[in-house]
Amino acid sequence: MHISKLQLVNYRNFESANVHFNKGVNTIIGENGSGKTNLFRAMRLLLDDTLLRMAYRLDEKDFHRGIGDWRGHWIIISLEFDDVSQDEAIQSLFLHGTGNIAGGVVGKATYNLIFRPKAAVRRKLSELEAGDKEGLSTLRATISLEDYETIFTGKSAADFSDPAVYKVMVGDFEAVQFPEELSNPDIGGAIPGMLSISREVCFTFVQALRDVVADFQNNRTNPLLTLLKSKSGEIDPSAFQPITVLVKNLNEAIEGLPDVGAIRADIRETITDAAGETYSPRSLSIKSDLSDEADRLFQSLKLFVGESDEAYEGAIHELSLGGANLIYLTLKLLEFKYQKVKQSFANFLLIEEPEAHIHTHIQKTLFDRLNYADTQVIYSTHSTHISEVSNVENINILGRRGGRCEVFQPSVGLKPEEVGNIQRYLDAVRNNLLFAKSVLLVEGDAEEILIPILIKKVLGLSLDELGVSLVNIRSTGFQNVAVLFHDDRIRKLCAIITDLDSIFFDTTPDPLDTDAMRKAKEKALKSQTSGLSREATLGALCKDNQWLSAHFAPHTFEVDFVAAGNSAKVVAILNDVYKDAATIALAKAELESADIAAFGRRVLTMAGNVGKGWFAILLGKMIDQHTRIPDYILDAVFAAYQPVTPEVFASILAYRLGHIEASGQFGAQAVRDMKANIECYRRGEIDFDAVRAAMLMAFPADEINAILADF
Repeated sequence: MHISKLQLVNYRNFESANVHFNKGVNTIIGENGSGKTNLFRAMRLLLDDTLLRMAYRLDEKDFHRGIGDWRGHWIIISLEFDDVSQDEAIQSLFLHGTGNIAGGVVGKATYNLIFRPKAAVRRKLSELEAGDKEGLSTLRATISLEDYETIFTGKSAADFSDPAVYKVMVGDFEAVQFPEELSNPDIGGAIPGMLSISREVCFTFVQALRDVVADFQNNRTNPLLTLLKSKSGEIDPSAFQPITVLVKNLNEAIEGLPDVGAIRADIRETITDAAGETYSPRSLSIKSDLSDEADRLFQSLKLFVGESDEAYEGAIHELSLGGANLIYLTLKLLEFKYQKVKQSFANFLLIEEPEAHIHTHIQKTLFDRLNYADTQVIYSTHSTHISEVSNVENINILGRRGGRCEVFQPSVGLKPEEVGNIQRYLDAVRNNLLFAKSVLLVEGDAEEILIPILIKKVLGLSLDELGVSLVNIRSTGFQNVAVLFHDDRIRKLCAIITDLDSIFFDTTPDPLDTDAMRKAKEKALKSQTSGLSREATLGALCKDNQWLSAHFAPHTFEVDFVAAGNSAKVVAILNDVYKDAATIALAKAELESADIAAFGRRVLTMAGNVGKGWFAILLGKMIDQHTRIPDYILDAVFAAYQPVTPEVFASILAYRLGHIEASGQFGAQAVRDMKANIECYRRGEIDFDAVRAAMLMAFPADEINAILADF
């Protein structure tokens, strides 16, 4: 038996989400704050028998904030199981508890936690007249957490994440229409506590490794003590009897030490002198309190580990963070193995962010080897190294959109060969696109190196600050990766940046052409044909897809960088590319020419001489706030990063204003006035058009104006 689906409705940062799982190892990935911990806690509420009973008593902070007033709403956490065992005892449990009855034998089953208003409140809601918003508001004002109950149900077939189903079962708060039936049968039948699934499965949760040393020092959370206690119940009393005798003799020997007796007498004498015989204790002893019980003795045992090549074994607090975390994780896995031996119903192992303080090789090895038979393993992670070795068909991606979390399955609706292409492609470098808020796909090293520098130097914000991941495809096969960004899969913005490779010089054949010129013309014609084909392919891919857009350099990155007005930046690195003075002079003249054929061929020749990647590194040193970003790059960045918030625009304007002020080209009063305008814009007192117009008027020579004019 394995978990096939988890549904979350109104729980914490999940408004309505479906998480799908397969047999074996599953991975949940997402950025910080995307909801991984909340998702695991929801699963634990249903399956973890070690949670305190009070954990089932949810509170107002557990409601999704996006619903506004929580009073009257329900929280629903639903697990669907598949491949339910045909064992008679298990079938009996599901038939009387959590199974969806269909022809006798159960193959699928559901188990739900529902936090809802009690029947009296639901009745009052049902008695409201349709559209009576005032009455609803008055009633909701009287509802408190004391009016809520937690129930567990099974045998449900409802899609709780469907808003229409929610309105039928719970009610329509906008229209003020609530069901007359107080317990819709679609929510399933209530399950008595004695039939709790959590008591019938082997479930181990390994929390994120944040303060391992503190956990080892706490008797409640110490994994070593948990293991020892689980073994203590199996100890044969006759085998433990010699230890009991030894402990008793040791206690008597300690108490009989002369110094212990002398101190006891001194305490007795001193207290009598101070308080008198009447008020002094009648008796006083110093005894050894070393317990002869197994559980108490085990608390004194500590784990010592030799981490380095030296013979020295240190306590947990002496280990490196990685070493301590690896030991902690090992003990939790052993705890799982001990439980698994005792249980045969189903086995679940949840591991939260195992990558903490553990280096790459251990992360990958851990993921590869933790594949226990008959066990469903679910990881959460924001490690690209773990996601690299994850099966793309077993991945759920969590992403934040406003105050809510969305769940994406990247392989939904793809053909097997498409899934295979993505699986091979998502190595540790490129799979950061799975964690990003939005993505830029580029075709080569020049774009990968220079676009982040351009954005940072010209706009004052890094792509990382914008939450945009730039991924170098290192080819023009964008469609193999871009298919991920779709309504059915990853609902995040992705902008493709590529070259049209349009011809910028005369390619008419000439009998006087040298072999090199003839080959250059043939290559240019072939590249232009490929560019037009690529434009058509990407146009079809992006059509009717709100998450995907394609942006084309008219020619190539290097040529269009110069064409944007950046010839001086390329001229500045001529001495790094050429040594001959005459060549440098000729190249300078060509780069500063208005003829695209002249500067285009020269910049491509330079890039070809040193390699495009190295050329981009050299050019990157020259990028500053005066560089002009080619329009197609700017369009792509702001197609991926949406919506552009006032805070972002204000940061860009403040950054530009800082450079303007430092240059001393404009009057101090103009700078002060513009600062005031930016602050007014940041506070929402004036709109962007007004602050942009003020910037353009006050500083017409600043390079940012070409960018501002596009918005």
